[in-house]
Amino acid sequence: MKPTFHHRMVNGPFEDPVVYLRLLREKKALLFDAGDVSALSAGEIHKITDVFVTHTHIDHFIGFDRLLRVMLRRERPLRVYGPEGITGSVEGKLRGYAWNLIEEYPVSLVVHEVTDASVSVASFSARDGFRKRLMGDTEWTGVLLNDPLFSVRAACLSHDIAVLGFCIEENMHINIDKAALAGRGLPVGPWLSGFKQAVREGRDDFMAVVEGREYPMGELRDIVRITEGQKVSYVMDVTPSRENMEKVVELVRGSHVLYIETYFLDEERERAFQRNHLTARMAGEIAREAGVKELVPMHISPKYRGSPEMITGEALRAFRGGG
Repeated sequence: MKPTFHHRMVNGPFEDPVVYLRLLREKKALLFDAGDVSALSAGEIHKITDVFVTHTHIDHFIGFDRLLRVMLRRERPLRVYGPEGITGSVEGKLRGYAWNLIEEYPVSLVVHEVTDASVSVASFSARDGFRKRLMGDTEWTGVLLNDPLFSVRAACLSHDIAVLGFCIEENMHINIDKAALAGRGLPVGPWLSGFKQAVREGRDDFMAVVEGREYPMGELRDIVRITEGQKVSYVMDVTPSRENMEKVVELVRGSHVLYIETYFLDEERERAFQRNHLTARMAGEIAREAGVKELVPMHISPKYRGSPEMITGEALRAFRGGG
């Protein structure tokens, strides 16, 4: 079975925290944080439909300029999601440049600013020099994005400023039984994409046309195997308060993979509280309590460059229950 989500850290554990998640066969990708993205190719950037920004400290947002530059001639809008203040941060970036020669460029941005109470939406289009246009507010429900394939949820957290934590969850994972397909004499082909979409949407009236013959949904049920969807979570720069920790556990519960900051060793717990970061042990305990399957420690303080195994070891011991 091929997973739908293909994800990876863009940079090393001591560099800007960025995770790139590509959706198999969908020609689209999601980006979690927008720090240094120079390691991404132009082709990879063009696949990005949505950028989820935890907060706008420089190591989480400096790559926005490169994203914009690569996408200037792209038709598909870029959606940006972030905490309180994200709209002003995007607007400030855009105002830093002169845009008098781009009226015919198609690129546009739609920014979603999340608070505990609401989501405010604003758009910026190259056609009018990236002037901000307010598109209204909606009540905050915890869900940022609903797609036929997946949903993205967020938790409002604190890092002395407002930050967001994110999780993306596949609605269901649909596999085609190749043996059953061959047994029916049916070919692999583009028709399977429409068929899987119909299964996802529960469309019992769907009719597949394969090599000129029609097949109703009822005749094709035996080629489908539905399994649990993937869940991937991303949590960076969180004050280690009880309230934050509880919110993070609930957000990431049951994740197949959790990307989480492990900034300090637990022996520097006091420093962690002062700097509003998690320790490696805290991150491991969160993952254990939440029933996470795989923990990926990242965003480690540069002071540990000579001994990264101390951080990863502490996080994995706590995760596995070894203290």
